[in-house]
Amino acid sequence: VAVLGCADSRAPIEIVFDVKPGDVFVLRNAGNTLSHAEGSVVGSLEYCVGPLKAKLIVVLGHTKCGAMMGATQTMLNAQKAEKTGTPAKQSALEKLLAGLGPVTEQAQWELGSGASADEIAAHVVKVNVMAGMERLLIYSEPIREKVRSGEVQLHGAVYDITTGKVEFLGQHPRLPLILGMQAGLINTDKSLEAIAES
Repeated sequence: VAVLGCADSRAPIEIVFDVKPGDVFVLRNAGNTLSHAEGSVVGSLEYCVGPLKAKLIVVLGHTKCGAMMGATQTMLNAQKAEKTGTPAKQSALEKLLAGLGPVTEQAQWELGSGASADEIAAHVVKVNVMAGMERLLIYSEPIREKVRSGEVQLHGAVYDITTGKVEFLGQHPRLPLILGMQAGLINTDKSLEAIAES
């Protein structure tokens, strides 16, 4: 079993699932994010389902996630800056949080224009889990092929830091559609200019 979880100290994977260190392969980063195709998270998960023969990957979000609140505030600030013409911040953290813009915008859209920042941040936890599963399948051909063949399952879940319960969300509701996508949708080996020239 491999679990992609949040780096938040309130959501330690081994304690959440009552397992010993080494019983599960744990990957953690701020907001259990998969906003880019390259990087150690995707490669590490490919290693899990390859040489380590993991049969299950869980993308685990958690309630009251600071990264999701930060991403929500970043989105709202960017919307405000766009209206006022004020430039948005560009720190490394702001760039990370801005990379979560699509999931925060999706959560805001699903809730409607009257939703508060707290409501959006709470809902974006589930939206981000679903987006993480989708991105993993799009970014990684080895994982996509193992899920397609039934050799590996990919599930989402949300840990409630108040109750200690985990809500399993199951597989992505659009799994057949995602698995049917062309593998060439994302080419991380070429720059956009090289793709445009070809």
